[in-house]
Amino acid sequence: MAAQGEPQVQFKLVLVGDGGTGKTTFVKRHLTGEFEKKYVATLGVEVHPLVFHTNRGPIKFNVWDTAGQEKFGGLRDGYYIQGKSCGGQFCASQGSCAIIMFDVTSRVTYKNVPNWHR
Repeated sequence: MAAQGEPQVQFKLVLVGDGGTGKTTFVKRHLTGEFEKKYVATLGVEVHPLVFHTNRGPIKFNVWDTAGQEKFGGLRDGYYIQGKSCGGQFCASQGSCAIIMFDVTSRVTYKNVPNWHR
């Protein structure tokens, strides 16, 4: 049983989308409250814990910030597969979800959304 204030519900959240669509900025904004204007491509994947406090208690998302560049595409399938399994220590309370991101100013990134859906 989790201590009071500790998240009892955890989710794996995989952020996917073309490079430059704001996946890392989304994570950093929630972690620090700051907005990073400079683009630095993510290499592989970075996992960050984000806790949201709700009227039903805290919810923890283990956010997988994935690389959007095509050269990292071979790694991506593993993130999806792991997202469907329950191999972690928080198996009983861990679910999986994903957010497909695109840049509203780039029609190409919007047209690529179906490529990210599995």
